[in-house]
Amino acid sequence: MIASVGFGLSILNKSMNRGDGNINLFRQLRDAINVLELPEERFIANFRVSKDVFLMLLGEMEPQMKRNTRSSSVPPIVKVSTFLKFLASGGYQFCVGNESVSYMSKAKVSEVISECLNIVEQHICAKWIRLQKTLGEEDECKQSFFNSAGVPGVVGCIDGSHVRIKSPGQQQQHLYYNRKGYYSINVMVICDHNMVINYVDARHPGANHDAFVWDQSDAHDHFKNNFIRGKRNTWLLGDSGYKLQPYMMTPYRNPLNATERNYNKKHSKTRNVVERCFGVLKNRFRCIIGSRGLHYSPAKATQIINTCCALHNICIFYKNHLLPSDAMFQNENEDLGSFSSGDETAAITIRDEIALNLLN
Repeated sequence: MIASVGFGLSILNKSMNRGDGNINLFRQLRDAINVLELPEERFIANFRVSKDVFLMLLGEMEPQMKRNTRSSSVPPIVKVSTFLKFLASGGYQFCVGNESVSYMSKAKVSEVISECLNIVEQHICAKWIRLQKTLGEEDECKQSFFNSAGVPGVVGCIDGSHVRIKSPGQQQQHLYYNRKGYYSINVMVICDHNMVINYVDARHPGANHDAFVWDQSDAHDHFKNNFIRGKRNTWLLGDSGYKLQPYMMTPYRNPLNATERNYNKKHSKTRNVVERCFGVLKNRFRCIIGSRGLHYSPAKATQIINTCCALHNICIFYKNHLLPSDAMFQNENEDLGSFSSGDETAAITIRDEIALNLLN
């Protein structure tokens, strides 16, 4: 911190010698703050990522940022810290702008957030959110899920969660008004045994059911095509809001015997990882916590959600776990299985065989 103080005094002396106004003086002093000088614990509390993650993001994002030679331009480190502070806190733009990390106007904060969102979406998301697995990764995933509760063939777990947004306007509000009574985006996520998000679809209005989001997704086509090509003994686990399919195992709706009840119990224990994934995601990036919501258009809200998912995966890769004192947020589990299933014969047979084998 001594170096920062010295740097600030140097700016003060130069500014006074030039006779600049107070506004420019204080702007330079505030922008000179180096967030990397914060203690690690305080840094994570502020930005919800470690310094290693921060530096990686800065290195990836800085080359894509707009070049500006004006003396009042915002340095890349301030842009990234402001962006992460917004995602971490869920505060409105003017609140983030008044934080000690930046002291920018609301308009400038909005510009910075938009720029960073575009960079992450175009250059980072595809690198860190990946559905396709290698054979080795699939085998590891299946083995880990099997070790959890004995359910074989599982390569991921799927669920949906609603992220609150502002009203999208009178012409569209009926599409986004969900059964919980607020406007939202229904976010579908597929995660693996480590809570790494392999797929996210945050495009659909909250009035759409989980099963509809799944049917319209690229992930559905991916698993369906793999099955058609002959891939077997590989499936996702989803709750009863999804349709039972040969590549999607769901619980028995009305278990009739001990075999089916045992299957449901182990299915639930295995699938719990996706609910914990949502909990960690929302706890880390509080801009998407239900009660606060995103005060943006649906399109920008989708960008924010995709960004949070990519950063979530980066944090797992860097072993950037939240502090033990951080409370976990439980997934709201909005969809309780009201979808009328269209079970296929092959899927029913697969599920029955799994249920019988789980008794052994």
